[in-house]
Amino acid sequence: MSSPKWIDKPDKLDRLINTLAMEPVIAVDTEADSLYSYFEKVCLIQFSIPDTDYLVDPLAVDVSGLASIFANSSIQKIFHAAEYDLLSLKRDYDFSFANLFDTMLAARILGWTRYGLATLLKEHFGVKLDKRFQRYNWGQRPLSKKALNYAHLDTHYLIPLREIQLNELKKQNRFREATEAFERATDVHPTPKLFNPDDFWRIKGSKELTPQEQAILRELFILRDKIARRLDLPLFKVINDAALVELAKSQPNNRNILQQIKGVGGKLVRHNGTAILKAIEKGRVATPPEYPSYNYRPDDYALARYEVLRQWRNNLAANRGVEPDVIINNHTLMEIARRNPKTLDTLAKMDVLGDWQCETYGESLMEVLKTL
Repeated sequence: MSSPKWIDKPDKLDRLINTLAMEPVIAVDTEADSLYSYFEKVCLIQFSIPDTDYLVDPLAVDVSGLASIFANSSIQKIFHAAEYDLLSLKRDYDFSFANLFDTMLAARILGWTRYGLATLLKEHFGVKLDKRFQRYNWGQRPLSKKALNYAHLDTHYLIPLREIQLNELKKQNRFREATEAFERATDVHPTPKLFNPDDFWRIKGSKELTPQEQAILRELFILRDKIARRLDLPLFKVINDAALVELAKSQPNNRNILQQIKGVGGKLVRHNGTAILKAIEKGRVATPPEYPSYNYRPDDYALARYEVLRQWRNNLAANRGVEPDVIINNHTLMEIARRNPKTLDTLAKMDVLGDWQCETYGESLMEVLKTL
């Protein structure tokens, strides 16, 4: 296996785009720095064609020209577990995608019980991935030789893996089902990372605190976000949730006590100790927060329909030997339960099922609804 080609100059990227444009099938992956920054970003884009692997450095070169490749319906893009990659690329570059093949989705549709990339590469090609690089800082430069080797292995075998899966999908008469699933996978949309101070309620243990401790936790939660943004660090690298809860409970009033709290690092106390103590004091006198009331719960009739549909779906999945959401996912089942279509035509017009799903499961699904 030859070394991957490193693409970090505009002329190199232009040549790569021209090369990819001539290929009917390409393999793609990305690496990001989610464990090392507040706003994560794509730090590496990997491509493979049958005889060459490429590593594109989006931190060094404008990759907007790749839009034509991702949107080209004549070029099939192979990903493994595409959702995260697509969300990242849409978020950072507003790319659109056509003609996708997801090797993880294909494995699940085929009923393969193990579908992680490391497992598939080992089983089919005898290749072992180094799991240490799953937590690697892809935003640093230069990248180590071992990291580069790991990165290109993520795409190097996707084309032959696709061939194996494609043959099996056709053999099992699952090709049309898979094609619909791949198309649905492109319909994902990134959401902006917005800070909501009331999200402190999501912290484990927040509801067990006293009202005044909850007010302190909220102030600490707000402060942590400000520090993380300023330092461009993920929240857990500033201070973890458990330490925030402990601070809200113990309410230290000086630096000496503060630095004895488990999870509160000395560096944090040196640079932000005063701000933390002020946040605690502010919370002590603040009006206790009220737990927000969300009225998202479906009515009892919809919940009853959902439970019956879920059992029907689970039985189909068990008989076929696949996980339940391969048949129909929970979100779609709930939407059907809420809207309660009375005819197959109405179900089809809801546009929550693909054509294959509607043809395969529609009549059976409607029979279940008619019993309720």
